[in-house]
Amino acid sequence: AGLLKFDFLGIKNLSILEDTVKLAKEHRNIDLDIENIPLDDKKTYGLLSNAESIGVFQLESSGMRDLLKKLKPERFEDIIALLALFRPGPIGSGMLDDFIKRKHGEIEIRYDHKLLEPILKETYGVIVFQEQVMRIASTLAGFTLGQADNLRRAMAKKTPEVMAEMRQHFIDGCIRNGIDRRTADKIFNQIEYFAGYGFNKSHSAAYALISYRTAYLKANWPVEFMVALLTSEKDNLDKIAVYINEAMRMGMKILPPDINESFSNFTVAG
Repeated sequence: AGLLKFDFLGIKNLSILEDTVKLAKEHRNIDLDIENIPLDDKKTYGLLSNAESIGVFQLESSGMRDLLKKLKPERFEDIIALLALFRPGPIGSGMLDDFIKRKHGEIEIRYDHKLLEPILKETYGVIVFQEQVMRIASTLAGFTLGQADNLRRAMAKKTPEVMAEMRQHFIDGCIRNGIDRRTADKIFNQIEYFAGYGFNKSHSAAYALISYRTAYLKANWPVEFMVALLTSEKDNLDKIAVYINEAMRMGMKILPPDINESFSNFTVAG
C-alpha cells in the first residue's frame, strides 16, 4: 500500500535505567546523567568479561554468559558485534568461534584487499553487519547506496538469477576501480557466504547501548541498580529468586518487610 512500517519495542530495561538514576538522586543526592556516561569504563568491561551479567539487558542468559567469558569484551564495538553474532546462524557456521579467535590473536587477520581493512577492522576482518556488505559494494565496486541495498536484499533472499547478475555487476565495478577479477570474485564469494548471517548494525548498536548502560549501572551503582531490577520483576517470583541470589552474591543484605522502612517497591535501606 506504499505505507511505512514502524516497529515499536517496549523494553522495560529503560524503566530500570530511569529508576536507578532516581534512586541515586534520592539516596546519594547525585545527578547521574545516563545519556553521557563514558563508553570505556573499566569496571563495566570487567563485569562483562567475568560474565557477571545477570540482570543486564540481552546478556544474562547462560549461553550469553559463556560467550562473554570467551570473548572478554574490551570496547563498545565488541558488544555491538556480540549481540549480532549470538544467533543460531553465526554460531552453527563457526563464524562466532572465528571472530573470538581473531580477537584474541589466535588466527591471523588478513584482508583480501587493502580497501577492506577500514570497513572490517572493528570486527577483526569478519563480515558481521549488513552495512559492511553495503560499504564493500560501494567502496570497491562503485555501487550507489541504493544498489548496495539491493545487493543486501538479494543476498537475504538468495535468488540465484539476481545473485548472478549482482556478481557480474560487482566484478565489473571492481575491475573499473583497478581490482583484479580473481580478487573481486573471491571478495564476492566471501560476501555471499556471510550475507546469510549478516545482521543490521543499527539495530545491534541501539541494543548494545542499553546493554552497556545497564552493565555500567550494575558495576558502578550496584545497590540502586539491584533495587530497580527487583522492583521491575516484583510480580515474577522465579526472577525475584534469581535476582535476590545475585544481590546476595554481590554482598548485599536483603531485609524482610518492615513497617517503618518498607514501601510498595523494593528500596534502599540505610
